[in-house]
Order: sequence, then C-alpha cells, then structure tokens
Amino acid sequence: MPGVTVKLYSVLFKFLLKRRLETLMESSLIYSNAAHPFGVTARPDDAVAAVNPSFANDGVATKDIHVDPLTSLSLRIFLPDAALASAAPNSGVRASKIPPLIEAETGGYRGYSPTIDKHCRNYRKLPVILQFHGGGFVGGSNDSVANDLFCRRIAKLLDAIVIAVGYRLAPENRYPAAFEDGVKALNWLGKQANLADCIVGGDFGRLDSRRQHIVDGFGASMVEPWLAAHGDPSRCVLLGVSCGANIANHVARKAVVVGKLLDPVRVVAQILLYPFFIGSIPTRSEIRLANSYFYDKAMSILAWKLFLPEEEFDLDHPAANPVLPDREIPLKDMPPTLTVVAEHDWMRDRAIAYSEELRKVNVDAPLLDYKDAVHEFATLDVLLKTPQAQACAEDIAIWVKKYISLRGHEFSY
Repeated sequence: MPGVTVKLYSVLFKFLLKRRLETLMESSLIYSNAAHPFGVTARPDDAVAAVNPSFANDGVATKDIHVDPLTSLSLRIFLPDAALASAAPNSGVRASKIPPLIEAETGGYRGYSPTIDKHCRNYRKLPVILQFHGGGFVGGSNDSVANDLFCRRIAKLLDAIVIAVGYRLAPENRYPAAFEDGVKALNWLGKQANLADCIVGGDFGRLDSRRQHIVDGFGASMVEPWLAAHGDPSRCVLLGVSCGANIANHVARKAVVVGKLLDPVRVVAQILLYPFFIGSIPTRSEIRLANSYFYDKAMSILAWKLFLPEEEFDLDHPAANPVLPDREIPLKDMPPTLTVVAEHDWMRDRAIAYSEELRKVNVDAPLLDYKDAVHEFATLDVLLKTPQAQACAEDIAIWVKKYISLRGHEFSY
C-alpha cells in the first residue's frame, strides 16, 4: 500500500482539485471555442519552472517557443548535453565541432546557439520525443515544475530532444482543441525539418547570410536552431501522461492516416503513462478503486464534462474510450506502444484492455504494471524523486531505445 505521506497528500490534492473543478464548472458557461480561440495553456496557481538555455545546471538546456500566432499553443524544448558530443566514429559522419555559446556581456542571450549552415550536418543527431502533460485536460502545463523535471529526466536517460507541448486547456477550449494542438505540434516538427533541409542542403555561398533565416509574417516558420542542428525527426516518439496519453494516441492515429505526407517525420513508437481512458460500462478496477488516490472517478468524470462539448458528452466518446470497435484506422497499423499502469489506479483496466487489443494484432505493445503505485506516480511533483518514479523512467528508456537507437538495442520486454 502507498505510504502515509502519499495518503495525506492525496487528501489535500483531492480537496484542491475539487475546488478547481467546481470553479471551472461555474465559469465554463461563458466559454466557447469560437469566442476564445486563443485559449490558455496554464493556470495561475501552478508553479512554473524557468527556462535555462545553457547546460550549466544538470546538463539539459531549455527554451520556450510560441509556435501558433492564432492560439496559445507553445512548446518547451529540452536539449541534453549529449548533443555536444562528437558524431559516432563508425557512423560515416565526420566528427562535429562543438558549436559555441553566445555569452553577451550585458543584457544579451546567454545560452547554446549552434550555427545553422551546411556544416551542421556534422552535428550529433538525437531522436525527438513529443511529450504531452497530464492534468485532466483542465490543468497542468508543459512548463510546470513537475513536468520540467520529468522531461529533463527523460532527455538525459534517452539522449533525446524532448518537446513538451503546451496545448490549450478546457473549458476555455473544449474538445477537439487539445487534440488539434497535438497534431499541430507534430506538423510543426515536420515543417522545421523541411525548412532546415532547405538551409543545410541549399547553396548559400552566394547568398547574404541574412537570408538564411526563413520566416513568415509572424516569424512562425523560422528555423529552430536546436532542432535543425541536432534533431532527427525520423526517430520521433510520442509520450503522453494521463490525459496527455489520450492526446498522444490520437496524434499517433493521425500520423498513420497521413503516412508519408509527414516526411521526414516518422513516429516510431508511443508511450502511454496511465492513460485517462474511461467508458460507459465500468470495469472491475473502476468499481473497486473508484475512490482511489489523487484522481477519483467522480472528479475525473467532472473533468470530462469540462473537456467535451455539452452536446458531445459521452463516456464512450472516441477521445475517452479507445477500445470501442468503431475506429478511424485498424489497430494493426498503430506504432509500437508501451503502456504503464499503476496498481491503485481506477483507470488501469481499460488501459490494460487497450494494450491487449494491440497485442492481438501483433503490435509490439508491452505493459508495465507497477505494484503499490498510484496514478501519476512517476510524474506528480511529490513523487518524482521516489525510487519507483526513477525506475519507471529507466524502464521506459530500456524499451524505447530499440526504436530510437541507430543500431537497435539489446534489451526488450
């Protein structure tokens, strides 16, 4: 069973969450997607981690980007210092010089800034993890203290660039806003890869250096230097936490639908951490653990009421229940999917059922079931530093490396 500290914090967490949901429910009557398309990506009472574009503290540099001028969609990029290492000696790529840091004496940008030109082909390329935070669609953010620490851990363990997506929250923007933002983030990654290729593959020797920065009227399509220098979009993994797992699964489906239109982006795997699945017919865990730790079933249904439009509210909505047979694409076309569940989480049974459905059609879909664990045990602020949270991150790294490593990986489940 979870310890006394977890139980006490769960009581406080539920009390605060209930107050937040009730407040949002009262204010939801004034919101509509048409009236408030810009939306919000964070709540004012959530603690936010500041960005740091250098590797000084823990070997991971971060920066924030606002990618859509018409909405509040934003991204936080986590770049591990593994990107500064020379290219692999047997990869056929010439060893890279470490690009300099810009150290302005006063008031300037102090951080990592690689030069984007034809020589950046020699920089070390890292896989890209597109991460979607949890929070029941109504809370959480990509720059919260907890999500920042979790993404740093993943970036270091996987030697990968992590892009945390700040999608629009409900009820200011109900379904399908968050799902559309997830797809937009994937499309933005593809656009960045193609724009970088225009610069790296083009002949800029006869051009003014100022023309190497390709921008539209808002600067939205400007080449992102960290991704252009170090990102390998052909090794893209989707990672969703709680309700973020629902978004990741939707984005994976859309990636399958569009296929090669996403080139050079290729979704090679997805990771679903305790997904926020539900349905109209309760499972055994939904009955037995309905009043479980942190997110009980009653409050989660309230979150779904805030997220789904009133006329579409249904616990068997495609966004909520992926096990239903009416699907946009066959499950056999889905990418390899790692599912993580917790023993004391009422959502576990439906996540297990979805993983089983994937395995039935020969999709690589292992299940990690953690004993004495609660919902968000690997990502909640007070639980992030527990041995169980660290072990979960390491288990994820072991599995996913066989899909993002250039030579494969010897470990699997």
